[in-house]
Amino acid sequence: MPLIDRDDCALVIIDVQTTFYPPQRLDVDRQRFHDMVRRISWLTGVADRLGIPVVVTEEAPRDNGHTERQIVDALPAKAVTLPKNAFAVWDNPDIAAAIEATGRTTMVLVGIETDICVAHSAIQLHHAGKRVAVVDDATYSPGRAHERGLRRLADRGIEMLSTKELFYDWVRTIEYANTFHDTHADLPLPPGVRL
Repeated sequence: MPLIDRDDCALVIIDVQTTFYPPQRLDVDRQRFHDMVRRISWLTGVADRLGIPVVVTEEAPRDNGHTERQIVDALPAKAVTLPKNAFAVWDNPDIAAAIEATGRTTMVLVGIETDICVAHSAIQLHHAGKRVAVVDDATYSPGRAHERGLRRLADRGIEMLSTKELFYDWVRTIEYANTFHDTHADLPLPPGVRL
C-alpha cells in the first residue's frame, strides 16, 4: 500500500459534537476525549493549509449539538458540514455526494465512535472502492469499545495510522516538513504528537 497522497485524499470528520457525550459519560475518559478533539483540530488546520478537502458530519445535531468549536475554528472555508442519519457516512446520500464531489479516492477518517460510526463508515467506503485510512489516535469510543472498534477495522483490512504518521505521509520530505513548521508556527502540536 503506498503512502497517503495529500493530493488524492479528503479528511472526513465524523460526529465530534458538543453534547454527543454528556459529562457523566466522560468521567473516566475525559482527557482522552479532549486529546482526540485537539488532534482532530490540528489535522484540520494542516488539511486547510495543504488544500485537502474536509467533510464534516453531525449525527442528529438537534440532540447531539454541533461540531466542537475547536474543530470548527480550524475548518477550511470550503469545508462541508452535513447532518448524518445512517451510521455509515456512505449510507447518507448527501454525505456520499459531498465525498464524491471532492474528486478524491482516499478517505481519511477521524471522529466518534470508533466501534460504530467510524467502523461502519470505513467498511462501507472500503466496500465502495475507496482507499480508507483511520487515524487511530484521532478516533474515540468510551472504555474498551475503542479497542474493539480498532480490532474490527484491522480484521476487515482497513488501514490505520497515527496523527503523526498521517502528517508525514502528507508532507513527505524533511525540507517540506521544516518549511511547513516554519510557515505555520501558529499551529501548536496536539497532545501526544511529537514531530
